[in-house]
Amino acid sequence: MRKKIDLAGAKHVHFIGIGGISMSGLAETLLHDGFTVSGSDRAASPTTNHLRDAGIHIAIGCNAANITTSIDLVVYTAAIKPDNPEFAQAIALGIPMMVRAELIGAILKAFKYAVCIAGTHGKTSTTALVTRITQAAGLDPTVNIGGYIGDKNYFIGNSPYFVLESCEYSNSFHHWHPYIGTILNVDIDHLDFFADMDAIIETFAKFARNIRPNGVLVIQEDVPGFDRITAGLKCEVVTFGASQNATYSLQNITNNTIGTSSFDATEGPYIQTRIDLPLPGKHNMYNALAAYAVARELGIEPQVIARTLSEAEGVKRRYQFKGMYDGTTIIDDYAHHPTEIKACLAAAREAHAGRIICLFQPHTYTRTRDLFDDFSYAFAAADMTMFVPIFAAREPYDPTISSAMLAERVAQNSPLQTCCNCNSLKEAEEFLRANLKPGDLLITMGAGDVYLVGENLLTC
Repeated sequence: MRKKIDLAGAKHVHFIGIGGISMSGLAETLLHDGFTVSGSDRAASPTTNHLRDAGIHIAIGCNAANITTSIDLVVYTAAIKPDNPEFAQAIALGIPMMVRAELIGAILKAFKYAVCIAGTHGKTSTTALVTRITQAAGLDPTVNIGGYIGDKNYFIGNSPYFVLESCEYSNSFHHWHPYIGTILNVDIDHLDFFADMDAIIETFAKFARNIRPNGVLVIQEDVPGFDRITAGLKCEVVTFGASQNATYSLQNITNNTIGTSSFDATEGPYIQTRIDLPLPGKHNMYNALAAYAVARELGIEPQVIARTLSEAEGVKRRYQFKGMYDGTTIIDDYAHHPTEIKACLAAAREAHAGRIICLFQPHTYTRTRDLFDDFSYAFAAADMTMFVPIFAAREPYDPTISSAMLAERVAQNSPLQTCCNCNSLKEAEEFLRANLKPGDLLITMGAGDVYLVGENLLTC
């Protein structure tokens, strides 16, 4: 059993934005630990309904009246601004406040075996694999993940194990001191926050330095800045990768006819088990190997790991099969970075012999602008690439960058493929209805709401 969570004596915790994918899990974790929990969100949802049924007081709408003197601590995300009525009321009443990342740091102190999965790409998928392996091994972990495994984005366990997807954006993971910290990869991204690649390497180095001295860093052997990240660490460092010099490596890879792979997982020179992975693409092999390494560092037997990985179902919006539309296979994927796009399309090309159509929705103006050249070469494996307007997310409109500009550049760089720009999701849907053919593979791709196009095709 783990020890109780200590929030400096707070007993009643209120969450602003409690229905969020991370906040909801944290709220129920505190409820399970004996705290009184309340929260608000701008709209009702299945998540807020579940939390209400669990015993959490839920207010719909952000209102200063939701903040009362009975509350000991208010938790908020970085997206909440000082002019938020509940935020402002908490300040006025002198109630202690804590940003979400700080709360996670406080919660992790109660768990002897806190496992944080970090990296520019693959965090959600790898966290899901570690979750399933630890569950299969009977470790009963508490889990907080940025995606859905089946219909759940968190699990409440009764053990000293906590598995957490760990994001580098805003240096959130600097608040955490895990027993096992995992760095899957390091790539340039989030240039609206990080100045350059040097700053990104440094943020991962700080994450590594925060690993407990009796803990372990699990890191891909060839990440940029490896020496800098690992220099002077007090924790143990183990590596994973394709070379036999890695602590954990994948060897003797065979590709199956449906685009999936099998490989031997080795520890040093010794083969431990054969893994038949039902998830497509080289990137998923590396995610699976990272999960294998984490599980072995937790003492889980290779055969348990291999059996669980052979049954891996993937995560919602990660190369997710959505259905068939008049002979066209529809896949949805969250890829929104050039590296992720290339990996997704490479997996599709291995698995599919017919025409591949990619419907892409860029995510944020800054990412589209800062990685424009990389984006312009990322779609080469598709036969047709379609673009819809940029999903702004947290950013204001920027007239200096657009999907139309990206479509034009992709067309120049890949003259053998068809490339077009659509002015809306609706326009893209109508074009696809008129042009999809039996045997096609359609991938709706991006971190926004582009998945709605595929769902509309399947339901209308």
